[in-house]
Order: sequence, then structure tokens, then C-alpha cells
Amino acid sequence: MSNIPAQLQYTKEHEWVASATSALTYRVGITDYAQGALGDIVYVQLPKIGETLTADKVCGEVESTKSVSEIFSPISGKVSAINAELNTAPETINTDPYGAGWLFEVIAETEPSNLLSASDYAAITA
Repeated sequence: MSNIPAQLQYTKEHEWVASATSALTYRVGITDYAQGALGDIVYVQLPKIGETLTADKVCGEVESTKSVSEIFSPISGKVSAINAELNTAPETINTDPYGAGWLFEVIAETEPSNLLSASDYAAITA
């Protein structure tokens, strides 16, 4: 069973969303379930700071020793920060997907309404 923190929200594409530093700013990463399915992560392509993202559209990718998986933006908005540490240590996603392995932050246009609760996400990964 993968780790699914109750305080986060999720997408069916296996991204997590947490409130970040201010209102309408959200931190995004991939879930423990996703990193486990991918295996050893060796490369991450993140969106660029200032880039405008659209919910449910591809905004990057994660490459592992097994495959390449697309990252879908869970919310629409502008990228305000990226986790540059992943450029040299992408494996951090494997060891700490909900902490140091975060991917990027987005300033949302509106409060996201299409996200899953931890229990809803657990049901689709069971």
C-alpha cells in the first residue's frame, strides 16, 4: 500500500497538490504510488518559471529506468517556482515524493475544484 497523506489533494493521473506559501499558490508533485510504479527516477523535465499551465494538460515528464511518464498539471495557473534540486538529484522523488521531491508551484487562476480527496485517491489505487 502506498503512502497517501490526508492533508493533500490528488489527481487520477497520480499528482498531488498542497497549499503552499500563500492563497491560490499550490505545490505539486507525483504520488508515492506513481514513483513506486515508475521505479528508479533518473530525469525530470519541469515546466519553466512564468509558464502558464492548463489543468489536465501535459507540463513535463519523469523518466525512470523503466519508462517515461508525462506530468499533467492538476490546476491552471502560472508557474511560480520549480524544484531545481531535481536537476541533479531526480531520485529524490523516489525517497521523498511528498517532501523534498516536490516538482513545482503554481499560482492558480481560481480555487481548484477537480481534485480528489485522499480517500477518493486511495480507492483508485487500491
